[in-house]
Amino acid sequence: MQENRQYIISISIIGILFFIFGFVTWLNGTLIPYLKLACDLETDAQALLVTFAFYMAYFFLAIPSSFILNKTGFKKGMSLGLMVMAAGALLFIPAASSRSFGLFLTGLFVQGMGLALLQTASNPYISVIGPIESAARRISIMGICNKVAGALSPVILSAIVLKGASEIETNILSAPNDVVKNQLLDELAGRWWGPM
Repeated sequence: MQENRQYIISISIIGILFFIFGFVTWLNGTLIPYLKLACDLETDAQALLVTFAFYMAYFFLAIPSSFILNKTGFKKGMSLGLMVMAAGALLFIPAASSRSFGLFLTGLFVQGMGLALLQTASNPYISVIGPIESAARRISIMGICNKVAGALSPVILSAIVLKGASEIETNILSAPNDVVKNQLLDELAGRWWGPM
């Protein structure tokens, strides 16, 4: 009975981690228009650096993740990945305060590094924590957790951060001077503090 309970708790924790993967990964698309406006970017190409910075972290940490996990093990590696992701999220605070696009990109890169490590540990872990016969079923369930989060994240972020953004954008474009424009941009960037 105790063993069955521990098994369910372990799967639930990994399910939450897969939910986090999906949530954080799918936020990138929602961040593009937000950062384009809040950081007063001039081109769409600049805004697309959001996804570039995030996914380049996977590229750079793919092979090193295996070495890290070899030293730490799966459980400690997952904890380390969460801590790295949290560090990346904390970088958003000074990035929003200063409306620094470069700092936002750095935060996204650090989050991507943590996520790469977390996924490298979690994917094989879900297959080894239970009977091998049901490994495919567990992986499928984790995929559902991931996709549900992917569907929810843009809706949640849009409701919190981008609420009324079109009105603010109109006000920014019609701002009589740079002082008013910067105040409006600071107000928009300050919305990031709520989700943090």
